[in-house]
Amino acid sequence: MKEMRGKGAEETVNERYTQWKSLVPVLYDWLANHNLVWPSLSCRWGPQLEQATYKNRQRLYLSEQTDGSVPNTLVIANCEVVKPRVAAAEHISQFNEEARSPFVKKYKTIIHPGEVNRIRELPQNSKIVATHTDSPDVLIWDIEAQPNRHAVLGASNSRPDLLLTGHQDYAEFALAMCHSEPFVLSGGKDKSVILWSIHDHISSLASDPGSARSPGSGGANAKHPSKTGGSNDKPTDSPSVEPRGIYQGHGDTVEDVQFCPTSAQEFCSVGDDSCLIVWDTRAGSSPVVKVEKAHDADLHCVDWNPNDVNLILTGSADNTVRMFDRRNLTSGQVGSPIHTFEGHNAAVLCVQWSPDKSSVFGSSAEDGVLNIWDHEKIGKKLDSVGSKPSNAPPGLFFRHAGHRDKIVDFHWNASDPWTIVSVSDDCGSTGGGGTLQIWRMIDLIYRPEEEVLAELDTFKSHLMTCQA
Repeated sequence: MKEMRGKGAEETVNERYTQWKSLVPVLYDWLANHNLVWPSLSCRWGPQLEQATYKNRQRLYLSEQTDGSVPNTLVIANCEVVKPRVAAAEHISQFNEEARSPFVKKYKTIIHPGEVNRIRELPQNSKIVATHTDSPDVLIWDIEAQPNRHAVLGASNSRPDLLLTGHQDYAEFALAMCHSEPFVLSGGKDKSVILWSIHDHISSLASDPGSARSPGSGGANAKHPSKTGGSNDKPTDSPSVEPRGIYQGHGDTVEDVQFCPTSAQEFCSVGDDSCLIVWDTRAGSSPVVKVEKAHDADLHCVDWNPNDVNLILTGSADNTVRMFDRRNLTSGQVGSPIHTFEGHNAAVLCVQWSPDKSSVFGSSAEDGVLNIWDHEKIGKKLDSVGSKPSNAPPGLFFRHAGHRDKIVDFHWNASDPWTIVSVSDDCGSTGGGGTLQIWRMIDLIYRPEEEVLAELDTFKSHLMTCQA
């Protein structure tokens, strides 16, 4: 029975994917499909490097989570982002799932001590990147200064430019960078949320410019004892920074953290205790607001709206996304969301607000779907693209079904706001590594209706003229 159920699910995924692929020329302005050798658990846009007539060149941060036959790596790639309304419809639909995309090229490889679970870039300095791995420390990398490495078995780990210490147990996923200050936030299995400032070690970095430039294996010391396991040896000779604050209020592992976009003192966290907590460093190390039952299961992700600071999104293992107003988070300690978005049939792994439009956000899940929502459309009579009207959950207006397994991460492109990079771990369904997709829906889907109708009317007139 289990085998039959698995086979049925597989057929459903394949059917969905086949249908999606046939719709690519209609639904997308551009799409690049990149087959990965190894799964990547995180994907992030870096700075834009160059602008040209038809495309822009931009940094992309990825990782390679290997089986141990070669080291785990942090990958810095250069990506060619085709500008809107440039790609031909027949071109974007002609891709091979098994091939690498010509739009994505490796620029630099860093041999990472342990797997790369999360990557975050520093808004004030685009060459500084933080990573979470299977250890208590946060690793800070100056990606321009780091040497390019060849990832072969037995190669020594690259040496982080800085270690942020303070967690008492593994801190693997919860990681955020502050918008206005060089602050880093992390959460872990020790149920703590920890805050650091990279500036706390800037003086010694400056005084010893050569200290963190070359890869080194280093010896174990009391502060950073070495882990066993070859390529997973912990960096032992990188300079370290102590926390500015340790915040305790969760009853289980902290799964995600996020800064308030307008304040370096305020942030929020979610965890396996089903809680959403809002913190303020000016109010001490206790929670300002604790939402005891934000969801009906573990919380995996949280995001704070950069264009409307009253709105916070949470995603959960209960398959839903909830939107909270920070001014009214609870009703008798139980979560009081403004709306619950029900468009996934598996655990939600990632939520993120659009950098461009305050009411739009994306959510990705273990069901292999990335949904794009507009909460302003709730209550209005609108159909979801690719869904029957009766099936469309309120607010859902686009469904990206190009991945065939769980979508572990995605990131909106701030330089090109409707372009998204998403990555799935395809080991389970296809036996492959992972799939990276860079895509932009056609603008007829999200532009104002009257604008679109006027354009289509002009196009119709043009066709009539051509026929005549």
